[in-house]
Amino acid sequence: MTACPTGIAHTYMAAEKLTQAAQSLGHEIKVETQGSIGAENVLSDNDVRDADGIIIAADKDVDRSRFVGKKVLAVGVAEGIHHPEQLIERVHSAPVHGGDGDGAAGSGTASAGGSGGGKERSVAYKALMNGVSYMIPFVVVGGLLIAISLAIGGHANPSGGLVIPDGSFWKHVNDIGTIGFTLMVPILSGYIAYAIGDRPALVPGMIGGWIANTGSLYDSKAGAGFIGAIVTGFLAGYLVLWIKKVKVPKFVQPIMPIIVIPIAATTALGLFFIYVIGKPISWVFTHLTGWLGGMTGSSAILLGAILGLMIAFDMGGPVNKTAFLFGAGLIASGNQTVMGMCAAAIPVMPLGQGLATLIRRRLYDEQERETGMAALFMGLFGISEGAIPFAAARPAQVIPANMLGGAVAGALAGMAGVSDAVPHGGPIVAALGAVGGVPTFFLAVAIGSVVTALATVTLVDISERRKAGVAAGEAAAGPLVREPALAGVGAGAGAAGAALGGPSGPAPRTGTQAEADAAGTAPATVTATATATEVLSGYLTEGTVKTQLDAGEKEAAIREMAELAAATGKVADVGELVRVALAREAQGTTGLGEEIAIPHAKTDAVAAPVVGFARSAEGIDWGSLDGTLAKLVFMISVPEAAAGDEHLRILALLSRKLMDEDFRARLQSAPDKAAILRVLSEIA
Repeated sequence: MTACPTGIAHTYMAAEKLTQAAQSLGHEIKVETQGSIGAENVLSDNDVRDADGIIIAADKDVDRSRFVGKKVLAVGVAEGIHHPEQLIERVHSAPVHGGDGDGAAGSGTASAGGSGGGKERSVAYKALMNGVSYMIPFVVVGGLLIAISLAIGGHANPSGGLVIPDGSFWKHVNDIGTIGFTLMVPILSGYIAYAIGDRPALVPGMIGGWIANTGSLYDSKAGAGFIGAIVTGFLAGYLVLWIKKVKVPKFVQPIMPIIVIPIAATTALGLFFIYVIGKPISWVFTHLTGWLGGMTGSSAILLGAILGLMIAFDMGGPVNKTAFLFGAGLIASGNQTVMGMCAAAIPVMPLGQGLATLIRRRLYDEQERETGMAALFMGLFGISEGAIPFAAARPAQVIPANMLGGAVAGALAGMAGVSDAVPHGGPIVAALGAVGGVPTFFLAVAIGSVVTALATVTLVDISERRKAGVAAGEAAAGPLVREPALAGVGAGAGAAGAALGGPSGPAPRTGTQAEADAAGTAPATVTATATATEVLSGYLTEGTVKTQLDAGEKEAAIREMAELAAATGKVADVGELVRVALAREAQGTTGLGEEIAIPHAKTDAVAAPVVGFARSAEGIDWGSLDGTLAKLVFMISVPEAAAGDEHLRILALLSRKLMDEDFRARLQSAPDKAAILRVLSEIA
C-alpha cells in the first residue's frame, strides 16, 4: 500500500517501483494506491489472506486493522521509491501486526526516513493537521446553527445578553449548535492523539480535551480552550506510545489496546491536567481579573487595546474569558464602555481570517476557503471560535495577527467611548440596538478585521518564503508537507493534481502540419507533430518542449520554463507565474528523485493549462529526495479553476511512466523535439 500526503506523484512512483522490484525478484505483488482520487487497486480480503507480508510505504495515516495477523512493514513513501528491493526482503522478517496500531504508518514510531528533528516536527505537524481537519466540521456546524438561532430567535436582554426563549424552536436549534461547539475541543485533542498513538490514544485524547475545556474541574471560571486541547492531544498520543513500549505478559497483550492502555492513559492524563496544569490556569485567570480591575481608571485606549489582545488570544480560552467576564461584570454597575471595547474585538478574528482567505486565495486550500466563508458568517454574530481552525493550523502566524487586529478594534472603541448593554459582541448586537456609538463601532470592527487579514497573509507569506531555505535539506528525509493548511493543507500541492485540467482533445493543427498534409511528404515529422497534439491531452506540444535548458539553477530554470509556456499565448503574467511556482517550491521541493522535477503553479495568470518539458545535460540541484540533480523537468501551469479526477489520473500516469528507467533513458537521449514528442506520446 502506498500513500503520500498530497496523494499525487509519490504515491504512484512508489507503487511502480515496488511492482518493478517484485517482478525482478520473481515475486507476485499487488499494490493499493491511496491517492487524491481515492483508493485504487484495492486489496481484497483474499489478497490479504494469501499475502506473505504487507508493505505500507506511506507518509500519512492508513487503516491497518485489516492486516491483523500478517507481517507488516511500515515505512515512509520515499523508502518505497528508493529502496523497493530491500523492503521486499525486509518484509519477510517484519513483526506480525496484532491490531494494537503499534508502529502504524504516520504515527510517531514510523520514522523510516530517520529520526531527526525535522522528521519529528513533520510527525507533530501532521498530527496537529489531523486534529484540525476533524474539528472543522464541528466548528462550522455548531457556529452556524448558533448564529442562525441568534439571528432569528434571539433578542437583546440587558441582564442576559442575546436571549432565546426557553422551549422555543430556535432554542433547540441553539442547543444543537452548542453541542457541536462543546464537542469541537475534545475532537481536536482526540484526533491529534490518534494520529500519534493510533486507536488506543483516541479515548484519552478526547477525554483529556473535554477536561481541558471544563474549567470547573480545576477551579477555573473558563476552560483552557483549543490551546489546552492541543496540549492534551500531544500528551495523550505520546503517553500511549510510551505505554506501548512496556513489556507485559502474553496473556495481557490482547487487552492492552482496548482496555489497559486507554484506561491507564486516560486516568493519568486527566489527573495530571486537573492537579498540575489546571491550577496554573486558574491562578492566571484570577490574577488577570484583578489586574484588569485596577486599570479601569487608566487610559480608555490602553485598556481597550489590552482587552482586544486578550479577547483575540485564545478565542474562548481562559484569557479570552477573563476579558469577556470582566466587561460583562461591569455592565450591572453602569459601566457599559468596557463591554463595548470587548464587543468590537470579538468578531475581528473570524472576520479577519475569513477576509484573508478571500484576498490571498493561493495561500489556502479549498477546505480552508470554505471554512473562511463560514468564519465570515460567524463573525457577524460575534462567534470568535470561527477563527479557531486557522489558529490551530498556523498558531505562529494567525494568533499574533488576531491579537493585532483585536487590539486595534478595542483601542478604537475605547477612544470613541463605544458602549454595549449586553454581554455579547459582533455586528449582531448593534443590529439589535444594544450598542451606543454604532458608526464608530462598525468602523472599529472593520479596521480591526482588515488589520488581522493583512497581518495574517503577510506572516503566512513570510513563513513560506523562509521555508525555501530549508526545503532541500528537509526533503532529503522525506516529503515536506503542508497539510494544511489544513490539512493540507495547500494551494500549491493541489496544483500538481489539477495541473492537467481543461478540455480534452487535440490542439489546433499547426501550419507545419497543414503543409505536410498537402505535400504528402516527411511522414516521420508529420507523425511526430500530430502525436504532439495528443501528449497529456494536448497540453504538452512541440512549442512547450525545449531540448536543453540554459539555466543552471532552480529559480532561473523555473523562469525559463515559464517563458516557454508564455510563448503559447496562454500566460498573461509571466512574473506572477514564476512567483507562484517559487512559492510552491518554498512549501516543499518538487524534485521527485530519479533525476526528475515537476514544478507547478496554480494561478489565474494562466488562461488555460500548459505543460512544458525541458532537459538539462548537467542537471540542476532541485533538492530532490534522493539527492540526484534534475535532468528531466516538467512544468505544469494551470488556472485556479482547473481541477478534476481525470487530471489527477493523467498525473498519476506520468509519475508511473517516469519510473521506467528505459523510458527516462530514451527521453534523455532523444536527439530533437520530434523524437522527444514520440517518446512522450507513450503516456498520452
